[in-house]
Amino acid sequence: EQVVYDGIARQIRVSADTVRRWIAALSDLHLGFLVRPWFTNVTRSLRKEPKWYLRDWSNVSDAGKRAETFVGCHLAKAVDGWNDLGLGDFELGYLRDKEKREVDFVVIRSGRPWVLAEVKYRDESLSPHLRYYQDQLDAPFAFQVTVDADYVERDCFAEPGRRPIVVPARTLLSQLL
Repeated sequence: EQVVYDGIARQIRVSADTVRRWIAALSDLHLGFLVRPWFTNVTRSLRKEPKWYLRDWSNVSDAGKRAETFVGCHLAKAVDGWNDLGLGDFELGYLRDKEKREVDFVVIRSGRPWVLAEVKYRDESLSPHLRYYQDQLDAPFAFQVTVDADYVERDCFAEPGRRPIVVPARTLLSQLL
C-alpha cells in the first residue's frame, strides 16, 4: 500500500513527521518494511510515496495484496541476504510513472535494474507494463510471478532475455537465496 504521510497525518491529526517516525519505528521492530520508488532513468517516474508491506503477510485479507506482500517479503529477505553475503550492492524498489504504469518490484544490483517482478494471484496474462519497463530499463530478467500456480522445473535465471516470462512464485522464490 502506498504511504502518503500527509494523508495519514490529516486522518489521525498528527504531523507528517510524527507519522514518518512511527513508520520508521515499526520498520525497526521488523513489523514491516518500506519499498521506495526507483526512478533513475525512468521517464516521467513518480518519486515520492514509498509502499509499506507487513512482514506477516498472512494477516493481509485481500488475496491479491497478500500475494504481493508474500513475494515482497521474500524479495526483501533475498536482497538483505545477498548484501549480507557480500554478493553485491542490492536494493528493492518499485516502478510507477505518471501514466500509472506500475511494476510491483524491481531488484537493483549495483545501481542497475536486474530483476523486475509483477505479482499476480492467478492471472497469467502478461502485464504490458512489465515489457514496457524491461525495454526502457534494459533489465536482464522480468517475471510475472503467479502465486496460485504449481511449481515447475525451470531455472528462472538461466537465460537473461528481452522478454518477460510468467513463472510460478514457488519456482522463482525457491531460486532466490
